[in-house]
Amino acid sequence: MTAMAAAPAGGLSGARERDAGSGRPRWAGGRGAYSRITQVAVHLPAGRQSAQAVEETLREHSPSLRVPAGLVRRLFGLEERLVAPEGELPSDLAARAVDLLLDRAGVEPGQIDLLLFAAVSADVQEPANGHVVAAKTGLTCPVFDISNACNSVLNALEVADAFIRGGRYRRIVIACGELGTRFSRWSLSSQDDLRTAIASVTGGDMGAALLVEASTEPGITASVFLANSQGWPAATLFNPHQVQNKPLGLHIDPARLLASFHDLDIQAGQWLKEQGVNPNELGLVCVHQPSVPFVRTFCERMGIDVNTVVPTFAHTGNVSAATLPLQLARALDEGRLRRGTRVALFGLASGASVGVMLIDW
Repeated sequence: MTAMAAAPAGGLSGARERDAGSGRPRWAGGRGAYSRITQVAVHLPAGRQSAQAVEETLREHSPSLRVPAGLVRRLFGLEERLVAPEGELPSDLAARAVDLLLDRAGVEPGQIDLLLFAAVSADVQEPANGHVVAAKTGLTCPVFDISNACNSVLNALEVADAFIRGGRYRRIVIACGELGTRFSRWSLSSQDDLRTAIASVTGGDMGAALLVEASTEPGITASVFLANSQGWPAATLFNPHQVQNKPLGLHIDPARLLASFHDLDIQAGQWLKEQGVNPNELGLVCVHQPSVPFVRTFCERMGIDVNTVVPTFAHTGNVSAATLPLQLARALDEGRLRRGTRVALFGLASGASVGVMLIDW
């Protein structure tokens, strides 16, 4: 388990008023306020599955297929992935991260104004998973879920920033619980099955949480979100309760998925230029990491020095929406992230969607 204590908020103080109809305090000092990420925490399960063990499991369940030795490591750069205990739920992982977050921040559950659950994984379709996490952590605030594949946390940060700047809430927790190992497809009957399933066996399990607070100093300074929704069929995880005659598990067409991001990275690069930002002059760059080669290729296309990115995938697997919080936590661990560090968060998600957020830590 890992958690980092970040710098305190900018000391914003202001009046609180009652939110009509709810009786809850409403932050009334929003005009001119900024939002700042003041804490990040992650919960890493103790279980590990090596790339070799992944391949052995594939061979066991798909004996008619030839799975070359070293395939997973060669294609994805995976050494091992995180595996939660049997019976663990996304809400359990998220709740552990939230508990750690609040403890390190010195904040009581009753002092949180809003909880946003943001993840690919979920315990339930109804009600909002945020309720499950709140019940497990003692939070009594309003909650709702935000879902946009691997960009869920980044979009939650966008929403938290807007709420705080608008004066609606002062202190918001974003919780994420990912059980990517449960999306693995093992029983395959053809090489085409293997082609669309191989990425599914690289998912990892993790919990993450972020605390976003009102501040007198800029924290989240700018963001842009882009989409090519025509690309949605490239990566799918269908709901078996609603969609009939569709295959179960995570299906990814690698070539089609890559093509769905065409031009979005160029648009993101142009936006950065318009902001007068050179990523290589920032203190830290965090990039969604579905594989080691992907990060390398993305950085080459964006002109980013890959050494500015905190590598995580090789020893966690693809932890979906928890990837960006994990990189922030690791950077704090390593002393690469300190008060005042300028950071770019690059989110990429099936759909396809791209998000870029600039923050001052």
